[in-house]
Amino acid sequence: MVLSKTASGTDVSVHSTFASRYVRNSLPRFEMPENSIPKEAAYQIINDELMLDGNPRLNLASFVTTWMEPECDKLMMESINKNYVDMDEYPVTTELQNRCVNMIARLFNAPLGDGEAAVGVGTVGSSEAIMLAGLAFKRQWQNKRKAQGLPYDKPNIVTGANVQVCWEKFARYFEVELKEVKLREGYYVMDPEKAVEMVDENTICVAAILGSTLTGEFEDVKLLNDLLVEKNKQTGWDTGIHVDAASGGFIAPFLYPELEWDFRLPLVKSINVSGHKYGLVYAGIGWVVWRTKSDLPDELIFHINYLGADQPTFTLNFSKGSSQVIAQYYQLIRLGFEGYRNVMDNCRENMMVLREGLEKTGRFNIVSKENGVPLVAFSLKDSSRHNEFEVAETLRRFGWIVPAYTMPADAEHITVLRVVIREDFSRTLAERLVADFEKVLHELDTLPARVRAKMANGKAKVVKQTEEETTREVTAYWKKFVETKKTNQNKIC
Repeated sequence: MVLSKTASGTDVSVHSTFASRYVRNSLPRFEMPENSIPKEAAYQIINDELMLDGNPRLNLASFVTTWMEPECDKLMMESINKNYVDMDEYPVTTELQNRCVNMIARLFNAPLGDGEAAVGVGTVGSSEAIMLAGLAFKRQWQNKRKAQGLPYDKPNIVTGANVQVCWEKFARYFEVELKEVKLREGYYVMDPEKAVEMVDENTICVAAILGSTLTGEFEDVKLLNDLLVEKNKQTGWDTGIHVDAASGGFIAPFLYPELEWDFRLPLVKSINVSGHKYGLVYAGIGWVVWRTKSDLPDELIFHINYLGADQPTFTLNFSKGSSQVIAQYYQLIRLGFEGYRNVMDNCRENMMVLREGLEKTGRFNIVSKENGVPLVAFSLKDSSRHNEFEVAETLRRFGWIVPAYTMPADAEHITVLRVVIREDFSRTLAERLVADFEKVLHELDTLPARVRAKMANGKAKVVKQTEEETTREVTAYWKKFVETKKTNQNKIC
């Protein structure tokens, strides 16, 4: 959620050419209008403005699903007026959520007996899921410290500097110190050894990322678990692990089934995953599951009865739509294990097509690994004439939305471009994207000459510049051009 602000230099009214068939008066832009307007006019006014949004299918910055089957779209529209929290009124929807939780927990190898119900909840995304998991760890730690008569006012959590911003939000909102393992060039995930070194008696948990937002790489949860087991033995602590599998949770079980990252490891107490990423559901659904019931303190669960029956609830919000829960259940039973594996295999194959195409240009260094989340992160081999931000900006002319961003501490000097491969990104699109990258680079290669020509046309006498001076001038121009977009560089979905 971005804090709202009014656009500067714009009219205070909304005008629509086609809406003038129904209404001649313009609408106030930032105030509610006094009178009603025809539904056709309202639709047209909004539709006209939305045409200027980017094409979601070409938004290669986002991990979030942008295509679902028409049958699932239909189910979502049929349930869009159901408030999920009304469990007594919509018991079948509640049952579908419970089925999803149990399927996902078993997919992550939760130690459940025959007929035993899994412990978990649907959320509006992985951000809420992480908040809930973090609160559970914090309360568990506080209860133990209280029972031991020890201070419990300075909790901390250990993560890598590559974590998504929701971890920083959790730390700030719930007053937990965030201890970050810094990155280094060539190693853009959390180092398990350094992470365990930072653990102390006030550490509520260590957060590992299965699928870094920056490069798609899976962190070594197995090594982290083994090192932490030894440290717990030496210190008598009971520090656990939370796995942020927002991106990788629906990938690893299908592409890398032998990889140990989940509840097979004894210190993994909770896992979150985004249903709206590689769970293949539109934006608005996440999941968090716990290893056992004892890992979720009872005092965090609220019981309400004013909607008709006793209802346990553990969420940060209350009302939310049912559509995404129903869509997740559709995908789980529609695709099954085989279907998800086919989708993920196809994404990985298209990632390799793009990766190899970019390598063949000879212009890029590939930063991401072949294994992990199907994405390609890469940087320019030579950024003396133009940089990654210029490439990303120019590429928008072809309709593509490709982010450029700098790495976190201590690798801020590294800038990369990143393309996320989703189910709806085909081999044909991958080949076209490579061709468009080559067009953009060719165009940018000629930019200094055009800048000099423009200067010459506007002046009677031009002082000849060295190549280094021209490079500095062009770089300064582009930096100024993208200055207004800096706030978007950190909003990596």
